[in-house]
Amino acid sequence: MKKICIFGLGYIGLPTACLFANRDYSVVGVDVKITVIEKVNMGSCPFEEPGLGNLLKQAHDNGKIRASLNPESADIFIVAVPTPMDNNTGVADLKSVYEAAEGIARYLKKGNLVIVESTVPPITCEKMVIPILEKSGLKAGIDFYLAYCPERAIPSNTINEMINNDRVIGGFDNESALLSKNLYASFVQGNIYLTNLTTAAMVKLMENTYRDVNIALANEFAIITERIGVNVWEAIKLANKHPRVKIHSPGPGVGGHCLTKDPLFLLENTTGSRIIELARDINDAMPRHVLSAIDKLISGITNPTITILGIAYKADVDDTRETPALKIIKLAENAGYKVKAHDPWVQKFEYPLYSLEESCMDSDCLVLITDHSIFSHIDPQMLSSKMRHRNLFDTRNFLDHKLWQKAGFKVNVIGNVSTKDN
Repeated sequence: MKKICIFGLGYIGLPTACLFANRDYSVVGVDVKITVIEKVNMGSCPFEEPGLGNLLKQAHDNGKIRASLNPESADIFIVAVPTPMDNNTGVADLKSVYEAAEGIARYLKKGNLVIVESTVPPITCEKMVIPILEKSGLKAGIDFYLAYCPERAIPSNTINEMINNDRVIGGFDNESALLSKNLYASFVQGNIYLTNLTTAAMVKLMENTYRDVNIALANEFAIITERIGVNVWEAIKLANKHPRVKIHSPGPGVGGHCLTKDPLFLLENTTGSRIIELARDINDAMPRHVLSAIDKLISGITNPTITILGIAYKADVDDTRETPALKIIKLAENAGYKVKAHDPWVQKFEYPLYSLEESCMDSDCLVLITDHSIFSHIDPQMLSSKMRHRNLFDTRNFLDHKLWQKAGFKVNVIGNVSTKDN
């Protein structure tokens, strides 16, 4: 049985480790967080992800997975560590990737396969990872194999997407690509396409950049339609009837670990990417647009209080990384608002979290940021008596607005105008 040593047991690394461990591989996961190590070694999942708990327990009970603070020798090494944006410099922080490569170099043996899954700027593998690995005295393509294999998965559907989505693998050489394809084919049921290292890295960044640019376009449409009195949601729905048009939905901003930073990774090696940079600026500015809309909605109210419904960056997950809700809260506080937040999915946040009823008590405006499914079941009539002023700003066009209006709420939506006063 071949052994895999995987660096990083987060939202991508742990599901990947569990999928391999439930095939014919023995897996050791390396992480810097002792709490993660302890939970994995007890067969307990350190975060919420549908289906992952069962996979981990099965692999743990079969003795196929364990976790450690330190790397070990193995047949295959996989790097799935986070690559955040350095806020001080605006470039990719690849420290964890380099540290993982250095850890691998200490145990690298002839015939080993090394795979980088972490999102990195193009040419990172060629210019940085290979030189570190070759400090072992072994040569890429001669003594060991190297590939880049980015994931295509989203929180709340990670396992399904890892199994069923197509995969792109970039190899240092053809043998590296083929070995990696055979490895991932143990659980990937989608098509697996082979290319080189740089192209694979570019593909990953292009995919997320496309989504970010498309969302920015939708957000700009929303801002324009607000000025001219058009319902952007109806306009987008009709425009998407065109067979070659697929406009995304506008919203309060872009969050998550990928879309907020991956497009910027493309800018590190060029000065000519104006569309990408502009799209990032538009999406980053949406929290300010949301606050401006709230200002107009509750203009004239003394000592206003607003309630944020949902702080996770996307629906039905507990992930708050880069959530636009945080920026909206900070902007609102700086503008003199009292802010209370409610999210049934999130347990830890840098601001206090309240129950739904507590968050609405004496509030002047409900602001829906995250379209959690459970929010569609809220009874607005039950909340109306708790509000000081009955205002709703729906940044996702998610709730049943007629129901809320019937309960006496004035409803505003991004890209549309209010239709009833309270």
